[in-house]
Amino acid sequence: MATAAFDLTGGVPKAREFVVAEKPDDGLRDAVNVWIEEENGLFAMRIGVEAVGNAWDRHEFWLDVAFADGRVLSKRGDGETHSPYGEDGRATVRGTGPVRFECVEPFRRWLVSYKGQAAETSAQQLIEDPEFAETRWTDLDIAVEMDMAAPPWVPGSLLPEAAEALGGEQGSFMSPRYEQLFRCSGTLRVDGETRAFKANGLRIRRTGFRAFAGFWGHCWQSAVFPDGRAFGLNIYPPREDGGPNYAEGWIIDRDGPRVPARPVQVPWLRRFVTGEEDVSLVLETIDGRRVAIAGTTFVNVRSRGGFAKPVDWPEDFPLVQQSHAFYTWDGQRTTGMIERSSKPSVMDL
Repeated sequence: MATAAFDLTGGVPKAREFVVAEKPDDGLRDAVNVWIEEENGLFAMRIGVEAVGNAWDRHEFWLDVAFADGRVLSKRGDGETHSPYGEDGRATVRGTGPVRFECVEPFRRWLVSYKGQAAETSAQQLIEDPEFAETRWTDLDIAVEMDMAAPPWVPGSLLPEAAEALGGEQGSFMSPRYEQLFRCSGTLRVDGETRAFKANGLRIRRTGFRAFAGFWGHCWQSAVFPDGRAFGLNIYPPREDGGPNYAEGWIIDRDGPRVPARPVQVPWLRRFVTGEEDVSLVLETIDGRRVAIAGTTFVNVRSRGGFAKPVDWPEDFPLVQQSHAFYTWDGQRTTGMIERSSKPSVMDL
């Protein structure tokens, strides 16, 4: 798969693509994770590794593979840490147990693979019991080659008010990070059958400390289209105290430069459903354009976790849902991601 001709670093130093190789301070997290949506909406997946300073010998990993019919294959755990060093001696590998990420070329090409087992569940069962008992297991083999399709987005880099918001407590909810859209090809072997696929995706690199005490929710969406257009946004709900909430977005119009934008309409999480949910959005660019993008999920997966619980875990802490959607922008259709969280008190449960 050919990579884009324009600068894919977005001005981010290439050294940030390499993983933390030696044990850092306790609490520091070095993470690689990806969202992948098959181009026809047949299935989608999330795969990630979290290397945490105080458990450096056994990195955490998580996996969800969700099919359009509602079947979900899921696994959480840790495993023996892989060597971070690639064949060229650089720290290009973040892996543990059945999961392996490798940076082949910074900001251009990454690989990810999973070879192991996953627990059988469903999108409906996760709504009813996100901590379900893992009793049925399936062998799973995934191999994906990712070619980046847009420069990375560093949250807080596009709008001054977004930078100000992330400079305080709100920045601790996501930790220093960037994310990059890609197109990919790969194979998925499940139920004894191997299928080749093409897909779209989003890759996230985080390195730093992360805290969630005080977190009150978010809406995060992103996708790349066949003609090169792309969008992304992340927004926290309006604050009860009336203070500024983090809100930032952007568009790329047919391989043009990234244009900062403000999310003015987003689909806040208000209920748990298994799919077919309207997740349309509207972005207003800083040059005055109003961009409406239609969205419908093809599978929703209530999170089994993914947030480190505060010591004083509040009763009204946000619930999380990761979803995979069809997006349409001026007649162009694609698949992409959406993650949302809301306090139970504002949801219809």
